[in-house]
Parts: sequence; structure tokens; C-alpha cells
Amino acid sequence: MTSSIASLRRLATPHDTRRASPGNATRWILAWTGLLASSLMPLAAQAIDVDPADFVPAPAGTTAGLFYLQHVERDSLYSHGHQPLDDPRLDSNIGIARLVHYTQIGGVTVAPQILQPFGRLEASHDTQALGDASGLADTILAMPFWLINDPQARSYLAIAPYLFLPTGRYNHDHTLNLGENRWKFDLQVGYVKGLSAAWYLDLTGDVMFFGKNDDYTAAKTTLEQKPLYQGQAALRYQFSPGANAFVGLSQTWGGESRVAGEDLDDEARQRKITIGGSYFIQPKTQLMVSIGRDLEVENGFKEDARLNIRLLQIF
Repeated sequence: MTSSIASLRRLATPHDTRRASPGNATRWILAWTGLLASSLMPLAAQAIDVDPADFVPAPAGTTAGLFYLQHVERDSLYSHGHQPLDDPRLDSNIGIARLVHYTQIGGVTVAPQILQPFGRLEASHDTQALGDASGLADTILAMPFWLINDPQARSYLAIAPYLFLPTGRYNHDHTLNLGENRWKFDLQVGYVKGLSAAWYLDLTGDVMFFGKNDDYTAAKTTLEQKPLYQGQAALRYQFSPGANAFVGLSQTWGGESRVAGEDLDDEARQRKITIGGSYFIQPKTQLMVSIGRDLEVENGFKEDARLNIRLLQIF
């Protein structure tokens, strides 16, 4: 067997022997391959997480540069709601450089942008055999456009298409990769409504479609994935035009994988919470900090702690 498959076999603990028995070995290996791979997808924007007020557009002609840093620690791994390993560990440090320009086309506000994720993944403890990965992830192109942009009514509605290009670092001999070696398309709808002078509600929903990865694992098999869905809601309080605090909830579902024609039954079903705030430390410079964690995970690694830092600079 290949080195990747052998690594996955070594992850079995004594109470996993039924799954790793000869009669079930192939399916068990495929299931673990898909489970471990799909658990990494949030690091490369498995679903598009948004920050509160992301769908409140800047005036036409504005250009903004954003830099994100995210540190995540994971010490639980789930398969159908159960934990088959006693002491798994996966840490990640991910950055994203993002450039956005707001303009108008035919009277409609649009914001073409490019995002470049990068970073490092490192497995340890019971999942040490997964190894590590570092470098660039897949480049993302996006262009949200606003159907409603009404500052007086404090109402905003936008549709945002995202295209993921298979440009990131990928090696089929490695279990961990930052690039996914496939095209992806995400269609997101965001709505923001001012409930009062200070309170705002942010609602976002999206669906992601996946192309095939036909160079999956050292066996060079084919990975396919069903559409992935996410719903997000955030309640935001504006202390002033330049300062706010927020709390958000997110639910992800769908996205079942198929490897070499074998269904893995690995639907995501991830629920998470985020708390944070932002402040303009200079007239054109904003700092946003948030913390969060997963509340529930059906399949994949569970985030025990997450720290996000975002720096925004208006040019």
C-alpha cells in the first residue's frame, strides 16, 4: 500500500480493530482518508466565513487591503459523532491577504477582489502520522454586487460569487495539503439590517460546489464532493461609527465526499460560535479581533480554540 494509506492505518487504536479488519479495510481507509481530508477544508475556506458588516459596502472608488491571521487548535476528532482516537491534535496558522476595490457598474455597487491564503498545518499526538504542510493555498477571486444599498434605511443585500483556483501547494503523496487540486465555486447571499440606531443583524447563506480532484492520495484516485451549505447570523452593536462588538453563530451541513466511487458518509454538520469586536485605531485603519470555537461537529476535527485577527487599511 502507499505511504499515505499506511499512515492512516497507523492511526487505528485497539477499539478500531473492527473497522480495520480485512473485510472492511478498504472502506475504513477510504473513510478515514475522506474524514481527515474534509476536516482540513475549513482552513482553505471550505465555506466562506464572513465578518460582521462585510456586506455594508464602502463608497465607490474606495480600495481596501486586508490581512487576516487565524490560529486554531484542535484536540478532538469525530466520526458520526463519536471519537475513535483518544488524543488527536491538529494546529493551524493561516493567513489571508485580500485586496478589494469598490466601484459601480450601471448604477450597481460591486467590489471585485482577490484573496490569497497561506499558512501551516501541523498534526501531532495520535494523528502525528498525518505530518505537516505549509505554503500557499488556492487563490480566490470574488465580486459581490449589491441589490440593495440603502444607508438611510440601514438595509443592504448582496450576492457574492467566489471562484477558487487550483493554484495552491498540493502533493498527492502528502495527507495534509493547503491546496486542494480542484476548482470550487461558492455563491453567497448576505443581508444586513439595522434594527435600531446601534443594533444590526447580519445574515448570510451560501452554497459551495466542488470540482473533481483526480490526483487524490498516492493512489491517484478521484475525490468528488456534494454541495456544501452554510448559514451564518451575527448580532452587532455599534458603540460609535468606528467601534463595535458582536456575537455570531454558524452552521455548516452537506458536503459528503466520494473517493474512487465509494461514498464516505462524512457530512460536515459543524456548528460554531464567534465573539469579537473591531475598532478604527486610525482614521483609515481598522483592527478586528475575535475568538471562537466549535460547539458541535459530526465528522472531522473539532476546533477547541480559535483566534482571528484582521487588519484593514483603506487607501
